[in-house]
Formats: sequence, C-alpha cells, structure tokens
Amino acid sequence: MSGRRRTPGIVAVVVLVTAGACGTPSERRDSVTAQVTRFERALDTGQRERLCTALAPSTREELEQSAKRSCAQAIGEQGLPAAGAVRRVDVYGDQARVVLEHDTLFLARFPAGWKVTAAGCRPRPQRPYQCEIEGG
Repeated sequence: MSGRRRTPGIVAVVVLVTAGACGTPSERRDSVTAQVTRFERALDTGQRERLCTALAPSTREELEQSAKRSCAQAIGEQGLPAAGAVRRVDVYGDQARVVLEHDTLFLARFPAGWKVTAAGCRPRPQRPYQCEIEGG
C-alpha cells in the first residue's frame, strides 16, 4: 500500500446512517455476520482470491491501484489482523459495522450480497477509523 492513508471518516458516519433495507434486523445481522465469518475464514486459511471476492468493487479497485498489483497479491501484504470473536454487529439499512476482538470491518449490501468496504480498521479517539484496506 502506498504511504498515504485515507480513513472512512465522514463516509463511515454517512454510511452508518443510511436507511432502508429488506429483511428483518435479525436477518440482516445474520447475513452480515455470515459474510464476516467467511472473510475471516479465508484470511485464516490464506485464501486470497476468496478475500478479494468478498471485497466491494471500489475497495478492491483501490487496493489494486494503491499497491499496483492484483488484489490477490496485494491483500496478502496488508497485515490484516486475526480478528477474533464478533463483539458487536451494527446494521443500518444497506451498511454495517462489525466490531471484532482485534479488528473492525465495514460492509455494504450489493445485489450479490454483503461486501467488505473496509477491513483492518482501528478506532482512534475523536477521529475516524484508521483502516488497512478501504474503498475510494
């Protein structure tokens, strides 16, 4: 990844306030949790293509452009943490935040299902999350 880092900042706030979605809150939470579980399993087993498939299109594109490599090559160089257990799932319309023991992921719902828009995110006091991988 290049030396510059962008944060989801205001985008994350706007993302979390978005309204309107199909399914009950419980169904949306379950779908988000299932996608995060698949993402973390792929990370744990080194399945880079599966990780790339789980990324939102703009996130994948940003990763490839900033690394000047294919997603499968670049994602292995990002140092994503072993996330641990899910601590909290917040779903707001078509956007979600999943707080794990050692990571926070942001997701968005697409026609093909939930996709990761940011990963390797750490909270910072009174500032936006700092993320290893995020979309533009």
